[in-house]
Amino acid sequence: MNAFLTWVEQKFMPPMTKLAEQKHLRAIRDGVIATLPLIIVGSFFLIIANPPVESWAKAIEPYKQKIVIPYYLSLGMMSLYASFAMGRNLAKSYGIDGMMGGILTLATFLMATVPVNLDHLLPKDQPMGMLLPIGNLGGKGLFVAILAMLFAVEVLRFLKKINFTIKMPEAVPSSVSRAFEALIPAIIILVTMWVIRVILEIDINEVLKIIFKPLSVFAGNTFLGVLIPVFFTMLLWSAGIHGAAVVGSFFQPVWLALLDENAAALAAGKELPNMIVEPFVQWFVYIGGSGTTISLVILMLFSRSLYLKQVGRVSLVPGIFNINEPVIFGAPLVMNPLMFIPFILSPVVCVITTYIAFSLDLVNRIAVMPPWVLPAPIGAFLATGGDWRAVVLLFINIILAGIIYYPFFKMYEKKMVAEESKGNAASE
Repeated sequence: MNAFLTWVEQKFMPPMTKLAEQKHLRAIRDGVIATLPLIIVGSFFLIIANPPVESWAKAIEPYKQKIVIPYYLSLGMMSLYASFAMGRNLAKSYGIDGMMGGILTLATFLMATVPVNLDHLLPKDQPMGMLLPIGNLGGKGLFVAILAMLFAVEVLRFLKKINFTIKMPEAVPSSVSRAFEALIPAIIILVTMWVIRVILEIDINEVLKIIFKPLSVFAGNTFLGVLIPVFFTMLLWSAGIHGAAVVGSFFQPVWLALLDENAAALAAGKELPNMIVEPFVQWFVYIGGSGTTISLVILMLFSRSLYLKQVGRVSLVPGIFNINEPVIFGAPLVMNPLMFIPFILSPVVCVITTYIAFSLDLVNRIAVMPPWVLPAPIGAFLATGGDWRAVVLLFINIILAGIIYYPFFKMYEKKMVAEESKGNAASE
């Protein structure tokens, strides 16, 4: 085990650390994270519009369409907001105007989501003009937003690098100067997108949908689609790298897009199409934080080791709210040969039990995203539309993780007690 951890530290950690800091992946990750407040607020309106109590549902039925409007304008348009945030982040990482990078990315994204003229479907005396299909602004447009970020910001950076921009006199205010500096890049970017989308009539959304459909199916409804990212997340965490930040850069956009599909289906009263979405892992696998560490924290509270008991006490309240850095770095679990196996195995087993439960429809599928800092039972209950069985599943996973942690924890506890005894003897 020590040899393996040495290999992880020397060979595995350096490239993974570089990957975690890669500019494009960081821009995607931070841009998507920036939309979470809107996603969470929109989810709550969706919960209110689709309550688990039948009498409540009947009472609000006349007002349902008004209640879901905030959902459509928040979670339902997440890609619109993410495009600006991702473009801004990538531009800032290059040291260029972040605001302009965000605006050009947003414009590129909207150009890709070309307006549709519905005048011919309406009475001539009631023209509606050009309308944007809102479906393309939600989760299904997230890959288009990423492509828009790459195209707009990289073109902006390249043109600035070769000085193919308009330079204003120094007396001109900096805000005006930056706007004119981006004029030529804006022309090139938007004209290029106009030719691709309007003149050549290439539907970028459909092209990317075809390309990424296998990934969406794999990540949304297969066992390996959730097991692989969870395993690598925990492997990175065990090496001291924020695994969720690295793996999430690849899988979080997919899972959020699938969550948006489920939310849209719920709003329309249809069957939810996707089993694995972002809260699947949050509420049923990473209970108390990555590694299902709430189970370990509970064991620590009753430890014979004074140090481990103190770490357990310090980690309990944060763990209830899914913050587990105190136990990860306090125990520590990072680069710890005795705790390496349960730290990875516990969430893997939780993936298995949760996947089986959802596959057999023992628990409602997830359509909303409660705040991740909620206590896990509340989060699981809300995420599944008020399904009490989700809470039962969550506690089953906590117990299973505790059983897995227990023998390894006792070995580690024995080691810590021996070290504490030596320390006490030396001080006497």
